[in-house]
Amino acid sequence: MTKKQKSLCVYCGSRMGDNEAYGEAAKILGRELAKAGIRLVYGGGKMGLMGTVAGAARDNQGAVFGIIPEFLVSMEGVLEGVDHTIVQTMHERKIRMFEEADAFCTLPGGIGTLEEIIELMSWTRLQLHRKPLILLNINEFWSPLVTLVNHVSDSGFADPALKHDLIVVDQPEAVIPAMMKNMAENKM
Repeated sequence: MTKKQKSLCVYCGSRMGDNEAYGEAAKILGRELAKAGIRLVYGGGKMGLMGTVAGAARDNQGAVFGIIPEFLVSMEGVLEGVDHTIVQTMHERKIRMFEEADAFCTLPGGIGTLEEIIELMSWTRLQLHRKPLILLNINEFWSPLVTLVNHVSDSGFADPALKHDLIVVDQPEAVIPAMMKNMAENKM
């Protein structure tokens, strides 16, 4: 029996943000995924951090699978030279990305990126999955979210375990080791 290739879904902005460190982290993560033989699953666009991480994985002979809704193709474009599929709705995109991934990593991004990681945290609390959720906290971009998650739990609105659902790393090189450690601990 052939062992299935591991896949990491990366959520991130379709913009570059205001700090060069975000783009550099996306490039490094793409290269690290290719080097480790881990397939990148992402939102399918060619712009911003999304296009940067996918382009870096592609350019280093990594496997890349993009999933993009038809209405975003004209807005964000589709990265050439990667495997991709076009779906009809954002909901189809999100469920397909979830199904294709063994773990998730969130780089800096906007409201859509925030919504994606929050939804997966909710699904974890509802015991719908046990896939690792990694925050790549470049220059403490996600520190306010971590503070908010702790506040929600400390205020009695969530189980204290919520505080441990996110694996927070501050370097792109730490993403894959964190993913593999969590998967081994959870026998995934």
